[in-house]
Parts: sequence; structure tokens; C-alpha cells
Amino acid sequence: MRKELQLAFEHAYGAAPAAVVRAPGRVNIIGEHTDYNQGFVLPCAIAYETLVAVRPREDRVINVVALDWDAQTDRFDLDSKVASHPTQQWSNYVRGVAVELLKRGYDLRGCDLAITGNVPQGAGLSSSAALEVGLAKALLLASGLDASPLALAKVGQAAENDFVGCACGIMDQLISAAGIAGQALAIDCQDLSMIPVSLPGTLSLLMINSNVKRGLVDSEYNTRRQQCEAVAAHFGASSLRHVSLEQLAAAAGELDPVAANRAQHVLEENQRVLDSVTALEQGNLPRLGELMAASHASMRDLFAITTPEIDLLVEILAGVAGEQGGARMTGGGFGGCVVALLPEHLVAPAIAAVAGRYQAETGLQETVYTSQPCQGVSVLL
Repeated sequence: MRKELQLAFEHAYGAAPAAVVRAPGRVNIIGEHTDYNQGFVLPCAIAYETLVAVRPREDRVINVVALDWDAQTDRFDLDSKVASHPTQQWSNYVRGVAVELLKRGYDLRGCDLAITGNVPQGAGLSSSAALEVGLAKALLLASGLDASPLALAKVGQAAENDFVGCACGIMDQLISAAGIAGQALAIDCQDLSMIPVSLPGTLSLLMINSNVKRGLVDSEYNTRRQQCEAVAAHFGASSLRHVSLEQLAAAAGELDPVAANRAQHVLEENQRVLDSVTALEQGNLPRLGELMAASHASMRDLFAITTPEIDLLVEILAGVAGEQGGARMTGGGFGGCVVALLPEHLVAPAIAAVAGRYQAETGLQETVYTSQPCQGVSVLL
């Protein structure tokens, strides 16, 4: 993939790139829709990534070619007001990241860019966050600048919130920027502190893409966020982090029941994240499986973001895992991927079990990914 990117860059711009930046996607082991509620999450970076080739320019023009969007191109000037692209959604990630860096006072210079990647789009593995973090790193690199992983993540999140139009939390960008090889990160999304959590060496990450397509910007993702914010506001709280389950239960008659369900999921999910960290540290795989199962049931019944296809995949994988691991939906919902933590010897049987049932019962063909936790954004060349 890197060689193809470098050749495409040379073809587009007549010279080799000065550097290639890689930024990984992520899988969230547990903690869904908790990040924008200032809660807890437990993601890890995965070995699927966005690559951004970059070469500085002497002017303030940004040129970009996107290999994975039929080699479409974009061009804009940092000295002019940067507006949304009228037809190319991918361009808005590039423009949005540049705008957010400029807002923060970074003295950007122009550059030529080429982008490719193998993080599946629309699968809940954060292809957009990988793109944003990789772009932020590349634009700064071209200008002789750098920023902390947290600063890169905040730029990416702001670009997606304010320029692209998806009200995501910061988890996806932060794990892409700050991931640690071999470890998940327990992130407190209130103060953005991070604690590395080692996965037992016997466990493997298995991700199955349902290939139920979804688009977060156009889905009910933003609606879920608004419902959570409405419940927090009812209690005069800045976020659900400052609301207890006891308060929520006591006010049940005063709240919209659907919004109350959303809040209940978030509050219980926060505790499940903390309990999962303990289970992983103790190597208590039966407990981890219980927590992942409870998380999935909550996403299905309270947060209403799963689909029948996703539920089927989790059922199949959990049946193979037994008390040796667990499975749940991962990502924003409405399709995308499920994640399983399984002993290595159960990975092949799990894949076979999915192959034996999923397409026959849904008409869709699954896509399988495996990974170990990997490092966050880095410069390759």
C-alpha cells in the first residue's frame, strides 16, 4: 500500500514525497456512546491504517489526491476562506483539519498530499478519525511543526464536529493518535487521562464487518447525543458523567422514556468499562464475556443502535467464545462491525461458525479482520 501511494504521489506531483504518515483505525473493546458523555472507554489501535504522503510547498496552497476515491483531487488556498467542498465529502476532512489547525494558531505552509488506507469505511473502525489524525500530523510535518497526541486528537474531533458535521466524541481520534502497541487504553473522557491496559497474551482481537452500510453523519448518531444532553440538562448537569443511576431512576416520571433509556445505557456502560479493566487485569475471561454481552444487550435494548445482522454475528461469536472471551457490537451503531476477544485457538472456529450461518441467514457476506493492539500515529518515511 505504501509503494502504491508513493508511486501515485510521484505521478501526481512529479517528485517523491518528503514523508509518509500512518494513522491507525481503532476498535473499541467496550464503552459505546460514552465518550461524548464524558464517560469511560476502552479502545485500542489496530493494524489497519490511513497513509498520508506529503511534500511541502513554498506557497500556501494545499493539493491532495485521494487514491481510494477514484483518485479524485482537491485544491484550496490557506490564505482564502476555506469552505466546504460542494460535492466531495472526503475533501471536507482535509479542509476541516486545515481550518482547525489554523484556528489554533499553527502557521501552516502549503503542501502536496496523497491519501490511501485500508481501514474499512463505514464499518465502525474509525476510518474518519485515522484520516483526520494522519492529516493533522502530515500538515504540521510539512510546516516544520508538531503537536502532542492529545492536540492532534482535538483537531481531528473539531474538524469532524464543526466542519464535517458529525457530533462525535474524542475517543476515536485519541486512540489513533496515542495508541500503544500491545495495549488498550482506558480513557476517561472527562479529563482525557489514559491508563494502558494489557490484554492477556492468550487473547486475539477478531473483528467481523457485517457489511450493513451506515453513515454516521446521516444517521441517528447525532439524535442519540441530543437525547443524552437533554437528560443531563434536566438535572442541571454538564454531562451524564455527573448524573447517577439513582437520580435517573428517581426522575423517571419526569423524563422522556426514550431519552431515559439512552441515559441508562450510558451510565451502566461507564461502570462496565471500569469492570472490564479489572477483569482484563485479573485475566477473568468469564467476567469479561459477561460484561461484553451486557454491553451489547444494552446497545440493542436501551440505546437501539444494533441491527438484526449485528445481533446475529454477536450471537454466533459469543456461542463460540463460551466463558473464554466475549463479543459485542463496536462503533457508533446501525451496522458496521462486531468485536470479539477470543483465545487464539478459537479464532478459526469462530470465523468458520460465522461463515456457516451469516450469509445464509442474512444474504450479506461478512468481512473478517484480525489484529493485535498497535502504535498510534507515526512517521514512516
